[in-house]
Parts: sequence; structure tokens; C-alpha cells
Amino acid sequence: MLKNHRVLNKFRLLRENLKLANKFTLLLMLVFLGSIMISGAILSNILNHRAEVAVITQADDFLQSMNSVRNYTTNNIIPLLESKLETSPAFIPETVASFSARAVFENIRTNEQYKEFIYKEAALDPTNKLDQADSFESQLINLFSNNPETSTSSGFRSLPTGRTFYIARRLNLDNPSCLQCHSTPDKAPKSQLAIYGDKNGFGWQLHKTIFAQMIYVPAEKILRTANHYWWLAMGVQASIFALVIIVINILLKKAVIKPIIKISKLAQAVSTGKINTDFEQKTNDEIGTLAASFNRMKSSLEIAMKLLNQKNQK
Repeated sequence: MLKNHRVLNKFRLLRENLKLANKFTLLLMLVFLGSIMISGAILSNILNHRAEVAVITQADDFLQSMNSVRNYTTNNIIPLLESKLETSPAFIPETVASFSARAVFENIRTNEQYKEFIYKEAALDPTNKLDQADSFESQLINLFSNNPETSTSSGFRSLPTGRTFYIARRLNLDNPSCLQCHSTPDKAPKSQLAIYGDKNGFGWQLHKTIFAQMIYVPAEKILRTANHYWWLAMGVQASIFALVIIVINILLKKAVIKPIIKISKLAQAVSTGKINTDFEQKTNDEIGTLAASFNRMKSSLEIAMKLLNQKNQK
């Protein structure tokens, strides 16, 4: 009888704490939220990294292209036109590597895809005011000048057009022919002085850092696209997790909660003397074992009650 009483107490405890489904749902939700946060952080890092790689690749490709234009101008165009520069009444801009690079780049920018890209050979004292370095670019030029081992710098910079990625490259005055235009005003072609004057772009020295070759690539759109894909992936993942939680809850209620509720109700009936019903559970899992224990307990109670009735009748 003491053993049967313990079994009944166990059933009573199960009935009193019957919010197992809610607890399990809460646990699943916590696991779900934790998984979303961890996977979201990992996915965000991956997408942002790929977006940054794409931006860096674009910037590097453009910089290499502009360097190719500069080298071709220096090695092929300038030797052909250098003799004409002194006698020509009009300045020949094709003899300036920076002019050729800018002209090619501006032609590229006519394409809608590249209109927000910026190419600039920033200098502290340029001949052409279009190359005037702003405060940020001036710091880079000083960095290159004061640190001979530093040849490039890169990173993100906010411009009025949005967040951009920049690559800055040191440009030294290594071609002696450049001194013809940039050493002193009296040596410069008169055609150059007629256009740019004799106040700026002089006093340059051979092998000194003059420019910071800058390429700005808009990063806002690419990063925004990465963010869009992040939200899309999170939405899909959240939907899958929600569906999994719903399916698990349905299976849990069918396989565990409902049988426990039924056993609890039968146990309550047995405790009030209604012991003519068996619990049918044909599975071999824990619920089946519990059902078999319940039926054995009920059989023991029936035998005990019959013996008690027989004893009272004597």
C-alpha cells in the first residue's frame, strides 16, 4: 500500500506541474533566440567582410588602371611631345601624366555605374587647383613624406556623397623631365604659365613625395546590399526556426503531454476509487513504461481492495 501511495503522489506532482509544454516552448525559444543572435553575428561578419573585399578589389583595380595610364604617358607620350612643349604656343596637357590619368578616369565616370567614383592626385601645392589636397589628404601626404617605408594607406572615409573606401598611394617626383615644369617659374613653358600662373606647383625636388594618389570607391551601396541580404537570411532562418518550434510542440503534445494528462486524470480517478479503466499505451518509450507501471499499480489496488472487502465481510 505504501508503494502504491508513492506512485499516486508522483502522478499528483505530474498533474500539479503540468505546464511542461510551456516550459519546453520557452526553452526552445531561448535556444532559438541564442542561435539567431550567434548566427546573425557570424553572418554579418561574413557579409561585411565580403562587401569590403569587393570594394577594396574595385579600388585596387582602378588604381592599377590609372597607374598604367600614368606609366604609358611617362614612357611613351612625353618623349614624343617633350620637344614641342617648349615651342608650342598652347600648353600640351597630354605631357602631364596626372592629366592623362584624370582624363581617362573622367571618361570612365560617364558610365552611370562609376559616376560616384573619385580619382585625385592630391598635392599640397599643385599646379592645377583640382589637385589641391584637403586636410585629410594633406595628412596622408605628410605621413608618406615623414615615413619613407610607408607607401600606401587605405580605409573608410565619410564624404558628402556617403561612406567611401579609399586607397592612397605615395607618388614621388622620380622623372627628371618633370622639373622642367615644376622647378622654377622661369624654366616652365610659357604656355603652362599662361594657364596656371607662376605661383603654384613650383619648388618640387627630385625623389620627394609630391602627391598622394587617391582613389575613392563608394561603399554605401555595397554595404547596404550586404545588409539587405543579412535581413533576408535572418528572415528565412527565423521562419525555419519558428516552423521547427511549432512542429516540435505538436509532436511533444501528441507524444508526451497528452499521455501524461490522460495518466494524471486516470490516477485522480483511481485515487477516488474509480479503478475500472486501464491506460492503453502500446509504445516502448518512457510513456509506455509509465503506463505499464500505472496499470500494475491499478491491478495491485484492485487486489488490495478486494481483499479488504472480503475481510470486512467476515
